[in-house]
Amino acid sequence: METISLSSHNNILLLKHSHSSSSSSSPQQKPHHSRNLVTTKKPIFQQPNSLLIHNDKHKHSSSSSSLPSLMLHYTQNGYFHKSQTTWEQLLNSSFHPSLHFISKLFKSYAEQHKFDHIINILHSLNSRNLTLLPQFYSLAISCFGNAGNLKLMEETINEMVSKGFRIDSKLGNEILLYYSVFGSLNEMENAYGRFKRSRFLIEENVIRAMAYGYTKKRKFYELGEFVRDVGLGRRNVGNVLWNLLLLSYAANFKMKSLQREFVRMVESGFRPDVTTFNIRAMAFSRMALFWDLHLSIEHMRSENVVPDLVTYGCVVEAYLDRKLGRNLEFVLNKMDVDDCPRLFTDPFVFEVLGKGDFHLSSEAFLEYKTQQQKWSYRILIQKYLKKHYRRNQIFWNY
Repeated sequence: METISLSSHNNILLLKHSHSSSSSSSPQQKPHHSRNLVTTKKPIFQQPNSLLIHNDKHKHSSSSSSLPSLMLHYTQNGYFHKSQTTWEQLLNSSFHPSLHFISKLFKSYAEQHKFDHIINILHSLNSRNLTLLPQFYSLAISCFGNAGNLKLMEETINEMVSKGFRIDSKLGNEILLYYSVFGSLNEMENAYGRFKRSRFLIEENVIRAMAYGYTKKRKFYELGEFVRDVGLGRRNVGNVLWNLLLLSYAANFKMKSLQREFVRMVESGFRPDVTTFNIRAMAFSRMALFWDLHLSIEHMRSENVVPDLVTYGCVVEAYLDRKLGRNLEFVLNKMDVDDCPRLFTDPFVFEVLGKGDFHLSSEAFLEYKTQQQKWSYRILIQKYLKKHYRRNQIFWNY
């Protein structure tokens, strides 16, 4: 019998047993068949051990990876005690929280106004000296600010700065945005002062939020000073700053200042858009400055700016309010009244100057727009004229 040395004692027993069984059944069988028998049987005894180790590892990894999703499930469904227990299990393990997981966790707590849980998790993350800790602070600040809890937001900002973490431009704009939306005018201005000292570039949505804060309090002079301080030469926000400046004058009908700043805007190389023209047109219409209104429409034609529903409304209301409806055809002949009605004006204008009667009436008609009827400015004007002339008529019902 050929001797084959194997390291495993079990394999040696298998070899002897297999060879003896094969030799007893077929005495004339060659010895090399026993080698084939050993090579085929060898993986059978190694496979269960390897599978057992692999299953143990998979079970451990799957249990550790399922804890974060389980915690999110508890948090989103209001099981905060179970969520806290799961978080303690995660802390005792070798789990490293990802930015995506903490973001969803903070958002779930903030939606249910459980801000103390966010603070506790943030403090427990402090003890682990994670590299993502500044981002976790930023997430907490955003959650507090988005919920309007400015006190907790300010405390978290101070704690973040005290640990030596810097506030970047993105977070600085978010903080200023939250103060503009939820804070008082004084708090907003103080936050803007800190923002300026950081020398960050204020974003367009924050500019709009601060401008709305001023217009909400009817602080139009402060609005003009604010946009001047931001810088009227900025071109990455389009005509937003210039339009806000013109709006601050149009709101108080300071017509000379309005005209002067419009000329400065054009001389500075900015091209007026439909919002720019409509701010002036609304002021001209309400002040019955027909000549200036005509010049503004001519200027729109030369700049290839298409009038919208607000422009037509300014013209129609200016003539009808002064009982000059017969002369309305004179100015409408220079406009494309058969065009489809559109609205391109920045909605911020209506927050300050409101919507005209023609605008409101046309919106009511357009809500009932059908596929069979094609609306145009001509049809809207005809319907508005019919409504206007019947307004003062009295119908006796006998």
